[in-house]
Amino acid sequence: MPQRDGVPPPDLWSRPRIAAALATCDMATVIEGVRSARGWSQGELARAVDYSQSWVSRVVNGQQSLTVSQVHDLAQRLGIPLHLLRFGGQTPPDGAAPKEVDPTRRRDFGRVVAAGALMTATTPRVAPAHSRHAVNETTAPALRSITGGQRRMDATSSARHLLPSAVAHVHLTEQMLANARGTPFLAPVSAAASEASGFAAWLHADQGDVGSARMHYRTAVVRARQTGIRLLDVYMLGSLAAFEIDTAEDPELGLGLVREAEHVLGGTAHPTANAWLACVGALAHAGIGDRSAAAQALRRAEREVTRPGNCDPPWPWVFAFDEPKVAGYRALVDVRLRRPHDARQAFAEAFAPSTAGAKQAAVLQIELASAHADAGDVDEAFRLAQEALTTGVEFGSERVMGRVRGFRRRYTGPYAACVRELDERLTSLMTGFSACG
Repeated sequence: MPQRDGVPPPDLWSRPRIAAALATCDMATVIEGVRSARGWSQGELARAVDYSQSWVSRVVNGQQSLTVSQVHDLAQRLGIPLHLLRFGGQTPPDGAAPKEVDPTRRRDFGRVVAAGALMTATTPRVAPAHSRHAVNETTAPALRSITGGQRRMDATSSARHLLPSAVAHVHLTEQMLANARGTPFLAPVSAAASEASGFAAWLHADQGDVGSARMHYRTAVVRARQTGIRLLDVYMLGSLAAFEIDTAEDPELGLGLVREAEHVLGGTAHPTANAWLACVGALAHAGIGDRSAAAQALRRAEREVTRPGNCDPPWPWVFAFDEPKVAGYRALVDVRLRRPHDARQAFAEAFAPSTAGAKQAAVLQIELASAHADAGDVDEAFRLAQEALTTGVEFGSERVMGRVRGFRRRYTGPYAACVRELDERLTSLMTGFSACG
């Protein structure tokens, strides 16, 4: 019979369904089992763990991944015996201590996420060893090819439509990673898992879900660390840094991540990696107003892209990082440092927005709109903002639409007709009567 006190029934942890959930760290089933055994409503469960009822509902329905710290917190609050939970991926196969990120180096990155090891009810249970799907030399390339196909689709598809399959693919790669432990294929499958989580993070960021994006980026960093592949480690750290700088608007945290990535990269790396990381660092310096450091980082990037051997980009980079790409970053830096004329010149030197994917082109249009607005060219600024908004609506991109709203909030010039037209359109979007044209 269910009981309504604060202590779980003594036999709860040995019940077959709960024991199996503990063995696979299926927290959704464990938490729901505790709720049912205690006779709590979902609201009472939410009050017991001090989280919102909507969040608890997502957890027990398998729609919310958990961090390691959240699992520990929930276990303590609900009396779940931690020693019965089976956390995967905490110790390398050779028994050496895991390479953890130093928590003293920056705030908000002290506890890493092991989302793949924290399976929810929607994730297939880990089967006994004799019945698991075999992992072999074709597993990692197959998993990476799926992520690659999804990335290509991102240029022409809504992130909202791609997200379910991308998240499902993250779960698949994590399952394959669990099966790869103790095999020679652990590192390549970890790399595939890192790429899958990185792409899921990108999609969540596009939808404005900063929390989920950060969780997946962190998982991507953890998985990259497990591979021992320096360039992948740097790529994921740099991607997380760019997210914190540009989306979360925390350039100081982003700069700390860039510095860690630079430390991992070392002094003898491919020019693409050096140039890209220098440009991400320049954005961080610009975000905190350090003009001198931003300029120095851009000059370093310019030197790197002219080095011999920069024609073919190294994996996981897809495109060479060349002079037009550096010019694009210079334009973004100039926008942040409120140098509109320099920004417009840099945009002209960089690639045209039409050569990028539609959503990324829209982001660039908003940046260019900011430069025009700062230069007093209001009509052109708001024309670009309107075009970007059209793309944002068409693709359902909260990233793009949020940037347009931010552009409008920052504008303090005269209330011209073009300003009023954008205001009306933004209002209609909020009330559900928008048009894409």
